[in-house]
Amino acid sequence: MYTLKTFTAVMAMMLISVFTSLENGYKVGDIATDFKLENVDGNMVSLSDYSQAKGFIVIFTCNTCPFSVAYEDRIIALDKKYASRGYPVIAIMPNNPAASPGDSMEAMKARAKAKGFTFPYLMDTNQEVYPKYGAVKTPHVYVLQKTKKGNQVKYIGAIDDNYQNPESVNQAYVENAVDALLAGKPITETHTRAIGCTIKV
Repeated sequence: MYTLKTFTAVMAMMLISVFTSLENGYKVGDIATDFKLENVDGNMVSLSDYSQAKGFIVIFTCNTCPFSVAYEDRIIALDKKYASRGYPVIAIMPNNPAASPGDSMEAMKARAKAKGFTFPYLMDTNQEVYPKYGAVKTPHVYVLQKTKKGNQVKYIGAIDDNYQNPESVNQAYVENAVDALLAGKPITETHTRAIGCTIKV
């Protein structure tokens, strides 16, 4: 009987742990805390540096994931379209370079230069930021809006509904979300499933 009770208690704790882990990270409506991360240009970057921004398109991405690579041009296009309207892209590389050597800072610098990134490309050096957000894939997007309370999470998920072919996109989730915020309208789809590679720890 004691063994059965112990087993039941252990199983219950494991289930609680699983459900707790699934609930980690920001939800839509939460206030995201700021960070200070190194950019490929050697400078440290925080959201607070952008005093004129209305919000942010925070994208966890990397050099090595085929999904991230497929989205690079679209990420550049998002920044070109929305940075001047108050929603700049802030890209964060969350992988551990020891587990993914192609995501070292030197590789990030080379990639940013080769692609002509128009936005900060930051390294989550101690892998402290992505767990706070709850990011699990690359790419994984969080659209934030500046409010009196802070940077409020308004959208979480994928960039759009077709990573393979930008010409076949039916739902441009991030564009739809930012367009709604700029128009002062509610976002119709606030959460989608991020499609990509798992973050390397």
